[in-house]
Amino acid sequence: MTPVALTVAGSDPSGGAGIQADLKTFSALGVYGTAVLTALTAQNTRGVTGVHPVPAAFVGEQIRTLLDDVPVHAAKTGMLGTADVVREVAAALAGRAAGPLVVDPVMVATSGDRLVDDDAIAAVRTELLPVAELVTPNVPEAAALLGVAPAGSVDELAAQAEALLELGPGAVLAKGGHLGGPESVDVLATADGVVVTRRPRVDTTATHGTGCTLSSAIAALVARGVGGPGRWEPVVEQARDHLQRMLEGGASLGIGSGHGPVHHFAGIWSV
Repeated sequence: MTPVALTVAGSDPSGGAGIQADLKTFSALGVYGTAVLTALTAQNTRGVTGVHPVPAAFVGEQIRTLLDDVPVHAAKTGMLGTADVVREVAAALAGRAAGPLVVDPVMVATSGDRLVDDDAIAAVRTELLPVAELVTPNVPEAAALLGVAPAGSVDELAAQAEALLELGPGAVLAKGGHLGGPESVDVLATADGVVVTRRPRVDTTATHGTGCTLSSAIAALVARGVGGPGRWEPVVEQARDHLQRMLEGGASLGIGSGHGPVHHFAGIWSV
C-alpha cells in the first residue's frame, strides 16, 4: 500500500514553509502527500504581510471529506491560526483513522512575525496536545504553551519538554535551534525519559521552513513505518538527518533576499 501523509496547515506563496514545504518533504521521502488548507498568507523570505484564515467549518469539511475516501497513515498540523480552527481540527481528527498525529504548534514565523493569538495558543494547549502523539515546539513556542520565559539552556529546555509532556501528548520534541552555539540541540521527552539529540549547526541564512520541514519529515517516516508505536527516537534521528542535508543545500538555491528556504530535494536534484 502506498504510504500517505496528511498536512493541515497554512499556505506559503514563497514555497519554503507551510503546506508547500510539507508536500515537498513528503515527496522527497517517498510518501504521497495530502493537504488541508487552514489559511492563506501573503509572505516571502523577508516576512509575512497578511493572513487570510479559512473558515473553521470548511477546514473540518476538508478533513472529513478526505478521510472518508483516502487512507492516511500519519498526519501533522502546522499553522492553524485561530482557536476555532484548532478546535475544529481536533474534533475532525478525533476518532478518525488518520494515523499518529504530529503537532507542530506554529506560532511565530522565522522572520519573527507572530501568526496566532492568545486564544489559539490556549486552544492548542487544551484541545490539540492531548490528542497528539508528538508535539514539536521550538524554544519560544514551548514557552508560550507553558506561559513561562523561554529556555536559555538545554537543561531548561529539557525541563520544559517534560512539563509539556504532562499536558497530554505522547511525546515532546523540543527544538533548541534558538539556543545558539556550535550545535543544534533538540530534546526528546517521552514516558521513558529524556534524550538529547545533536547536530552541527549549519552556518546559513536559508532557514525558512525548518520547523515545518522537520515535523513533516517525522510524519512521512511514520507513514512509512519507521519506528513503531511509542518509538520516537529512530524517527527523530532520521528526520534530523534529512533536515541537516536540506539545510546544507539551502544556500545553493539562492531564493529570495531574506531567510531563504531549505533545499527539500537535496540529494535528489541540485542547482
